Amino acid sequence: QVQLVESGGGLVQPGGSLRLSCAASGSIFSIYVMGWYRQAPGKQRELVAAHRNDGSTNYGDSVKGRFTISRDNVKNTVYLQMNSLKPEDTAVYICNAGGVVVPTTPEDDYWGQGTQVTVSS
Repeated sequence: QVQLVESGGGLVQPGGSLRLSCAASGSIFSIYVMGWYRQAPGKQRELVAAHRNDGSTNYGDSVKGRFTISRDNVKNTVYLQMNSLKPEDTAVYICNAGGVVVPTTPEDDYWGQGTQVTVSS
């Protein structure tokens, strides 16, 4: 069983910074991609950033230049450094691990429970 545990959300003022972490646990052979999505009330879930195991990354247009994703493949952990936060960044941020290979189970995707990020003065 693979679990994703997120941490680092909270309340921050506009212009501030937060760092999110997501650790994948379980008998994991490999993970192809780890990333973050977000969902605000009344809006669709959208990609924030993703990090593939070849080192390549991609970002949602609204966060380019402000957010940075990084990954520790030994710890199966992905980080999201969020700078210059805006009120419109307020959402539940949800960790995703895609292409997860574990013993005796087909390759699959997993989701965390989400962590709330609120940007407000």
